[in-house]
Amino acid sequence: MTATIEIGAVSVTRVMEWEGLFAPGTELIPASDPQSWDDRRELLAPDHWDPESGLVRACLQTFVLRSEGKTILVDTGAGDHKERPYIPVFGHLETGFLARLEEAGVRPEDVDVVVNTHVHIDHVGWNTYLADRAWVPTFPNARYLFSKADFDYWNPLNGHERRGAFVNQNMFEDSVLPVAEAGLADPWEGDTHRIDANLTLELAPGHTPGLSVLKLESEGERAVFVGDLLHSPVQILSPDWNSCFCEDPDRAARSRRRVLSWAADNNALLVPAHLGGQHAAEVVRTGDDFAIKGWAAFHDDVTV
Repeated sequence: MTATIEIGAVSVTRVMEWEGLFAPGTELIPASDPQSWDDRRELLAPDHWDPESGLVRACLQTFVLRSEGKTILVDTGAGDHKERPYIPVFGHLETGFLARLEEAGVRPEDVDVVVNTHVHIDHVGWNTYLADRAWVPTFPNARYLFSKADFDYWNPLNGHERRGAFVNQNMFEDSVLPVAEAGLADPWEGDTHRIDANLTLELAPGHTPGLSVLKLESEGERAVFVGDLLHSPVQILSPDWNSCFCEDPDRAARSRRRVLSWAADNNALLVPAHLGGQHAAEVVRTGDDFAIKGWAAFHDDVTV
């Protein structure tokens, strides 16, 4: 449930919250059809897709980065005990995530920075936990980074028309607002936000208005943590295919192509949020599209 790799001077530990069959591939990626999944069976099964049911295998995970003496979390999953009426698979969970985080050497009070790549229920859930029937910040010493575009968009008081309003019901109130009310939220503006010498957030809008990717560049090695820029390897092979959760599909496809191009041209490891099985890919160009050259060497022995 945990695994670590080194990228330059930065260690990256993957801590799993949940893994399982999530949704039919043709529903998650509406531009696809059953044949397109079956044609890619060798790549997708069994880690990313179950041929018998047609369901995508997905996961919720947090990446723990140790950079320049700080402990940084990238995304915080779905969280426990949350009321999620329109996506019950992520509702009322009890996953033992904090215990696994501690097994990886991280107590809540040790975290310095929480990066939410975007504001969706499965990326902000462990921002808070339930204590005495109130939602309080899980990581009391951390600064929580949100793109201001997403922070404002998902605040229900701002009245935006949102495609994902039902799916994300209650999310801002139980997982974002308590952090802001505690004075721990740092909404950032502009196209980029530098965290330290190794880590930079960069907007890649479309899935949400403020989706951001986290670029890691250290000692000549590179990776990019892309959140929900893509949900399945099929979107690497067919980068114009969006998920059903994208707020602005055309913009999402443009962002996906741009980030995939950067990863391929800079030999950067691509680290999506939800891929089952092997979780991070080396991508290369194939004409106007992309292919998977190999997978990251995540291993099971946690080193801290």
